[in-house]
Amino acid sequence: MARLFGTDGVRGTANKDITAELALDLSVAAAHVLAEVGEFNGHRPVAVVGRDPRASGEFLAAATVAGLASAGVDVRDAGVLPTPAIAHLVAEQGADLGAMLSASHNPMPDNGIKFFARGGQKLADELEDRIEARLREDWQRPVGRDVGRITPMPDAIDRYVDHLLSVLPHRLDGLHVVLDTAHGAASAVAPRVFAAAGAKVTQIGGTPDGLNINDDYGSTHMEHLQEAVVAAGADLGLAFDGDADRCLAVDATGALVDGDQIMAVLALAMKERGVLRGDTLVATVMSNLGMVQALEAAGITVVQTAVGDRYVLEAMRAGGFALGGEQSGHVVLLDHATTGDGELTGLMLASRVAETGKPLAELASVMKHFPQVLINVKDVDKAALEANEGVAAAVRGAEAELGDRGRVLLRKSGTEPVVRVMVEAAEQDQARLVAERLVDVVKAELGLQPSVAVLD
Repeated sequence: MARLFGTDGVRGTANKDITAELALDLSVAAAHVLAEVGEFNGHRPVAVVGRDPRASGEFLAAATVAGLASAGVDVRDAGVLPTPAIAHLVAEQGADLGAMLSASHNPMPDNGIKFFARGGQKLADELEDRIEARLREDWQRPVGRDVGRITPMPDAIDRYVDHLLSVLPHRLDGLHVVLDTAHGAASAVAPRVFAAAGAKVTQIGGTPDGLNINDDYGSTHMEHLQEAVVAAGADLGLAFDGDADRCLAVDATGALVDGDQIMAVLALAMKERGVLRGDTLVATVMSNLGMVQALEAAGITVVQTAVGDRYVLEAMRAGGFALGGEQSGHVVLLDHATTGDGELTGLMLASRVAETGKPLAELASVMKHFPQVLINVKDVDKAALEANEGVAAAVRGAEAELGDRGRVLLRKSGTEPVVRVMVEAAEQDQARLVAERLVDVVKAELGLQPSVAVLD
């Protein structure tokens, strides 16, 4: 049976996979498990609950709140807010847990639920497994004064905005910024905080109606932002996803600035200010070699992890590092947040532009992208592939051919019988030829047929 929790909570089609009954039962189980492991320290527990603006979030948040309150948890309902805002409020309020209803960058019909422990930390796999195991068990229900109480948090946005402004290293006076808020959770917060920081703000994708979240806007659809930045003559543009835990950027010419470039700019800025602990950035194995080489040339070590923000966070905490993230724009600034925060990332990037007086294009040019070719090989027996010496020898040969001007990565999918063959090289044609040659070896050794997708 597949594990209910994925890499970022429980997610699926709302009212089909993610039902009101499931949200209620998960909330009850989470309250019981966190009580057992001592998160509540014997006192009456408090939770902060928020959601993105999806229509399904209305009934799913109501079910989550009901489940927590029925388990004796006092609930502070923060309403529509970004995921990182809920994580922050859990810590700031001294709450015992948090719950966020969102499917992030997924289309509107999807929704999900993720929990935060005390301090706004994501739950460990072991705790998620215990919650799943406790679903729908018989339990002693509190009655009378012991049931939880539900109160709104009318100042939730104020608290989050104040937090973001308090950590900004340089104001944004004089900058014109276009914000694409994906008709999502950042729609009310982002223009307010950027304006308060001194920027002139133009907003697109800022009219959520419960049905249009991520629909042709946001960090998975950058075309409108690119057009809007050029049309407005703005200094830069920033795009968030539905729950605003990611941020991608556009420079004044309309060119995309991806998560690797953003991390490179922030790493150099933090090193200059002496706050890049260990002079180290944590990124995943999918980050571009151009970023790695550029930062290493600047005296910054890049630690690479498996794909997934939880692995980035684990490595950051283990090493005591301050900055990490993914090529997708999911950036973690651990001195100021416990999870990826798109608005915080965008503020820090814009702050660097304002501080240096340099265009974003110039700052982002610190790294040169190595062309990437990615080929998905489906229906793979992963154990057989790992044991296959012919494939291993071909990989070693490709690595020797590329030297320090490229790299090879064979990455197994965590959810499908798929292996991703990724090759980076100084030239696109070389990357493609090496990747296709490696796939030919896999086909010859295992008799499989690939499908190809290219990432430039």
